[in-house]
Amino acid sequence: MKKYILTIACLYSLTLYAQTVAPLQVTGTQLSDSTSQPVTLYGMSFGWSCFHPRFYTAETVQWLKNDWKANVVRAAMGIEPEDGYLKNPEGNIKRITTVIDAAIKTGIYVIIDWHSHNIFTREAQVFFDSMSARYGHYPNVIYEVLNEPMHQSWQDIKQYSATIIATIRKNDPDNIILVGNPEWDQRIDLVQKDPIKGYSNIMYTMHFYAGTHKQWLRDRTDEAIRNGIPVFISESAGMEATGDGPMDYPEWQRYYEWIVKNKLSWITWSVSDKKETCSVLLKSASSKGQWKPGDLRESGIATRNYLRQLATPSQKAPSQTSF
Repeated sequence: MKKYILTIACLYSLTLYAQTVAPLQVTGTQLSDSTSQPVTLYGMSFGWSCFHPRFYTAETVQWLKNDWKANVVRAAMGIEPEDGYLKNPEGNIKRITTVIDAAIKTGIYVIIDWHSHNIFTREAQVFFDSMSARYGHYPNVIYEVLNEPMHQSWQDIKQYSATIIATIRKNDPDNIILVGNPEWDQRIDLVQKDPIKGYSNIMYTMHFYAGTHKQWLRDRTDEAIRNGIPVFISESAGMEATGDGPMDYPEWQRYYEWIVKNKLSWITWSVSDKKETCSVLLKSASSKGQWKPGDLRESGIATRNYLRQLATPSQKAPSQTSF
């Protein structure tokens, strides 16, 4: 009897735990809460789990919430590289579940990102079956089934995604699922001609890098939204698409204003210390947050300012040099 009571108490505790964030749904093209009020998520993507594992800590998640004011993080699990999931599944699962558990504990959303440019249907099925069985009862969790397909056709991506969606929905009937599209998630126009049908709470990803992707991508995305496609920006930044090169602040500001106007959700790349423009941290940055101004790269200072502005929208637009 005592064991039974303890089990009920634990389940009740977990239920309360899961209610620290609102369950999400898609209403028309808008991410929303259970009453169909618009919800916008904004936060950071961790770098590849196989390249930057030292930042996959609970303390980093807590710092991004408390100091950067992120309400979502993205656990980008590398697949193909030497230390990626295909060769080191246990290590990568440990890294991303550390982030997932911390996000749930701190009361923010978390994207479980299959961070691959290629299709591995069987391996992805096994992974998402496990993740959805483990975390499907938490409203914090969002699944991203394929990051930035390159040269695959929309039909191939659609077929793969439908298979993974069916796998997830066996365990998790309603959490949000993000689906990629060809050419690094810029061909949202192909999606609008032939979207996935038969499932609810599906959104499609668009990725931009302001130094490369200009008004044409915003126009393409606007058209997709007008045609009923729910869009989620699961990766973006202010420099060139290589992840390097100079920051394009005017274009990034145009994206920022467009995102706010359209109530889109927005993730910036990435929590890492690689020597490139898109990494928001320097080598001096601790694996446990508590970052000082001198620990941030230029893109880190700018991104932190944008996220804090989104958390307090009554303030005027941030200076890109303020801290």
